[in-house]
Amino acid sequence: MAPSRTKTTVIVVGGGGTIGSSTALHLVRSGYTPSNITVLDTYPIPSNQSAGNDLNKIMGIRLRNKVDLQLSLEARQMWKEDHLFKEFFHNTGRLDCAHGEKSIAGLKSAYQSLLDAEAGLETTNEWLDSEDEILARMPLLSREQIKGWKAVFSKDGGWLAAAKAINAIGEYLRDQGVKFGFYGAGSFKQPLLAEGVCIGVETVDGSRYYADKVVLAAGAWSPALVDLEEQCVSKAWVYAHMQLTPQEAARYKNSPVVYNGDVGFFFEPNEHGVIKVCDEFPGFTRYKMHQPYGAKAPKRISVPRSHAKHPSDTYPDASEESIKKAVATFMPEFKNKELFNRAMCWCTDTADAALLICEHPEWKNFVLATGDSGHSFKLLPNIGKHVVELLEDRLADDLAHAWRWRPGSGDALKSRRAAPAKDLGDMPGWKHDDVPRARL
Repeated sequence: MAPSRTKTTVIVVGGGGTIGSSTALHLVRSGYTPSNITVLDTYPIPSNQSAGNDLNKIMGIRLRNKVDLQLSLEARQMWKEDHLFKEFFHNTGRLDCAHGEKSIAGLKSAYQSLLDAEAGLETTNEWLDSEDEILARMPLLSREQIKGWKAVFSKDGGWLAAAKAINAIGEYLRDQGVKFGFYGAGSFKQPLLAEGVCIGVETVDGSRYYADKVVLAAGAWSPALVDLEEQCVSKAWVYAHMQLTPQEAARYKNSPVVYNGDVGFFFEPNEHGVIKVCDEFPGFTRYKMHQPYGAKAPKRISVPRSHAKHPSDTYPDASEESIKKAVATFMPEFKNKELFNRAMCWCTDTADAALLICEHPEWKNFVLATGDSGHSFKLLPNIGKHVVELLEDRLADDLAHAWRWRPGSGDALKSRRAAPAKDLGDMPGWKHDDVPRARL
């Protein structure tokens, strides 16, 4: 064990979420003294503000580039084999569907990329060219609703018990002796700087924490906390739940995750018979005039609005319609079931959908670990390992390049999605208690 690891003090801001909790975990696993690690978050692990504090998330291999492939394969192995994570991976398979000429062409191209990846994925993925082949993999779908569909079945896919997995990390960190600060004592206000070097952080209640290294892993809240120079735009996605009877839940048990990019996706019911259903769309922003730390003046920033702090908030009328459409398409027998626990999940997009994991160019020892772009939860077991590599100046060159500080590199409002996000302020039916604002 390197002596510097035993003596180095580290603060992880946003440590109750996906990247933050993974970072704290790998600091401990790498030999850092647990009592020298401080995890800060507005809420205890799993943070109620984290996108990872969720019933379930999709598990699958992402192939957009070599970095994504490497991280996905690392994560898959750890979800299957690591003693801390393997109980939270439900290997039900994943069914990616498409209809319409353009969407089918896109799915076919993605399937070919799997075959060409030289990672053995041709043995775990199967092209389904007909309704009969799709129904053989997921017989509970309605033949009437899937006319003309094609699909890829990934037998190594499935879903992840998201909140339970983050909670397991939290319990491990507590058992190891990691320190925590929550609520006002865990909510970031500003870095503490001395001649351009970060020496700690101050939280909103005035508490000050000093450390050799600070990691800001605050997810969708990151651009509102420090000036990221438009590299990240935070967006909300929506979801709702249905309660199945024990008999209904038994029929859907062990069903694959079913995804269609023009409709949405759903998961098998949990142990209480609850199914989560999501639509698929480019997300919602919430632009406001806001001045993050480091900005010279207030600027237009998409600022998340926490459902944990505002539980009476709704989502827009259009979201209710699209989620009901997803239910009617995937599970028409349940189209009249009541939806409950409607909410929005906040993530933050970069222009190229790659992470932003780097040292701040002006504040030495202040490390950013954000820019999830809606695809990072599956990296919970392994992403923290690479944050630790960055802290120790040994991050691989290809990862460092992909995750570098890169203002002006593109349009994070649209990112790699089908269209730019719409703003919640323009969406009818979004009920909240915000002070009315002028259109910006």
